[in-house]
Amino acid sequence: METIFTHEFFMKKALQEAEKAFEVGEIPVGAVVVIDNKIISRSHNLTELLNDVTAHAEMQSITGAANFIGGKYLKGCTLYVTIEPCQMCAGALYWSQISQIVFGARDENRGYLSLGTRLHPKTIVVQGVLANECSDLIKRFFANKR
Repeated sequence: METIFTHEFFMKKALQEAEKAFEVGEIPVGAVVVIDNKIISRSHNLTELLNDVTAHAEMQSITGAANFIGGKYLKGCTLYVTIEPCQMCAGALYWSQISQIVFGARDENRGYLSLGTRLHPKTIVVQGVLANECSDLIKRFFANKR
């Protein structure tokens, strides 16, 4: 049986990463970078483990993908991330010149869209892929913290 590589397929991989973060007490955001239907980088938030506010899933994935490719530009790559990137991550994604960003749930308070942060003009954005599943995981995490 042939695997169909869809946005939903890769977002489920990002959700698996987010679940890993959830299990260790990190804010459950997961990300994967894909090129030619192949995952070349996967990560989740590591801010608590590394005691580093910049250790967001997206930042970790950008670094992993750049190392895999052997260069700093992620042209031809797609980032799948469970939550809308913040302005820090959007800035890094701008500089990486990533071709496409696919995210699940919006972050109305801290997301790059609400804050007016710009992406590279050639970056295509797809939003709302498995948004309910992505949002539910975040809500469950914060409900457990209260």
